[in-house]
Amino acid sequence: MNGFEGLQRMRTLQFVVLFIFAVIALRLFHLQILDRKYKEMAEGNALIYEVQYPPRGEVFDRNGEYLVKSRECYDLMVTWREMDKKGFDTVRMCQVLGITKERLVRRLREAAAAPRKATLVTNFVSKEDKLRFDACGFKGFHAVYRTAREYPMQVGGNLLGFVSEVNDKDLERDAYYRAGDYIGKTGVESAYEELLRGRKGVKILERDSHGAIKGSYMDGLYDTLPEAGSYLVCTIDAKLQKFCEELMVGKVGAAVAIEPATGEILMMVSSPTYDPDELVGRQRGNHYMQLLGNKRRPLYNRAVSARYPPGSTFKLVQGLIGMQEGVVSPGTRYPCQKGYYYTATRKVGCHDHASPLDLRDAVAHSCNAYFCYVFRDILDQNPEGVKKGFEKWEEYVRSFGFGRKLDSDFLSEGNGYVPDRAFYDKRYRGSWKSQTVISLSIGQGEVGCTPLQMANLAAIVANRGYYYIPHIVKQIEGRDSIDRRFYERHYTMVDSKHFEPIVEGMWRGVNVAGTSTLAKLPGLEVCGKTGTAQNPHGADHSTFLTFAPKDNPKIAISVYVENAGFGATAAVPIASLLEEYYLTDTITRPHLVEYVKNLKPNYRQY
Repeated sequence: MNGFEGLQRMRTLQFVVLFIFAVIALRLFHLQILDRKYKEMAEGNALIYEVQYPPRGEVFDRNGEYLVKSRECYDLMVTWREMDKKGFDTVRMCQVLGITKERLVRRLREAAAAPRKATLVTNFVSKEDKLRFDACGFKGFHAVYRTAREYPMQVGGNLLGFVSEVNDKDLERDAYYRAGDYIGKTGVESAYEELLRGRKGVKILERDSHGAIKGSYMDGLYDTLPEAGSYLVCTIDAKLQKFCEELMVGKVGAAVAIEPATGEILMMVSSPTYDPDELVGRQRGNHYMQLLGNKRRPLYNRAVSARYPPGSTFKLVQGLIGMQEGVVSPGTRYPCQKGYYYTATRKVGCHDHASPLDLRDAVAHSCNAYFCYVFRDILDQNPEGVKKGFEKWEEYVRSFGFGRKLDSDFLSEGNGYVPDRAFYDKRYRGSWKSQTVISLSIGQGEVGCTPLQMANLAAIVANRGYYYIPHIVKQIEGRDSIDRRFYERHYTMVDSKHFEPIVEGMWRGVNVAGTSTLAKLPGLEVCGKTGTAQNPHGADHSTFLTFAPKDNPKIAISVYVENAGFGATAAVPIASLLEEYYLTDTITRPHLVEYVKNLKPNYRQY
């Protein structure tokens, strides 16, 4: 081998060595600078990131009364590696914390499986129990500050909702949450979760080489403080809510009250309801399963989700559409021979009253025949035919907020149901006419409404043709206003001038003669319309729409009581008592309160 070949081999060897060193250097650069995995693993062994939970925002009623408060409580955590296992007193710990030995042993086994990880021992530890626990000096245990909900007025379970631990879907949907966090599941707690939850903070603790906690890392330089959730002022009048819940005990149904001038919900009761305090604390799971197993479904918010036939309250809509379409006027009279014959032998029945009646008295006396004639003419007198007439009728009905969500701030709000032309074309294979669907004229058949939609109808009539979207929150901490959509007027397709005869009829029905005279309150100019909704599963449902005063109304109410019979039997007295209580802050008819409380419909289907 000559000198040239030796030099070439030397250079090749040098190149290989340099290449290997370059690869090693690049790998070290990637591991130490670019790839943070090992750095984070090292930090994880030396540092503990302890979440600092913020107080959840509180909820007030419209008068400043607490509906929901947050009280101090703690999660008790254990790190198995740091425990003093020889001197550990199981019995004493159970006594201090109020937990069973079986629960404690089960949690300690879980901790032993992950000895470096902080594991939950128990939650909802009160401030007093925490202080007693701290005095015991148990090693390896530490408390994490949390808050729990409490309900001073003990009202509005379905309305306010409850808070519960996050599930897998919650974790997938929002990166804010970690396993063990709490989230609003229903009602106001759910609808305004992002405002109520606040912002979590982090406290960084440092371990020594033996794994023991030395203290705060860098004297807390990198800690972040939690930010408390925003408080909410609800539109609810807590006293009215409580009174209504008392009146609805033993009954299945719902009652909703709205301030017509704003769309603010003054009261929303779903019955049966539950004590919201039952879904807080360590027994929450047991109470939840009991409520879930109740056949009357107390966890179900009927006020916004249930679909009921509106019954005779729907006649108000028929009269308004009829006037707008020009098929009826306030002075138009129709005969009633205890009903309306839609074939030679079949009829929609009606109760005994004078005949014929004009529109105002037809509303006052709730004449079925009258509104069958009106509905028939709306469809039959359309120049493009019955089916086009039906499509136009459907469009009118939807403008009143039926058959769709009202876009309130309740996430569980239902649509109700308004059938369309396609529905009947399919059912009757294209062969149908006004007489085929005549039951719609009196709020029966396929049409269905939520109690919220019915209360909104009362507000529409009170306002003579428009409504504000019903909503439950009046003010949010740190904000000048609530969502802009709640300030916008929504008009129906009926001119305001046509509402006066309907209002007059509702006033007569309460104050002169008709089906609503039990609702009369001297000096308050109450207007109302009863409804008796047929029910294939049992006795008829009792319902009532009302607002007062007649001019410049302050409150509009819908009450719906399942299987309670005529509207005047249950719904009228309940609504009248609520109206009187809200407008005068007194009750002058205690006998009526007793009558309502003792009224127990026969709920065979439950």
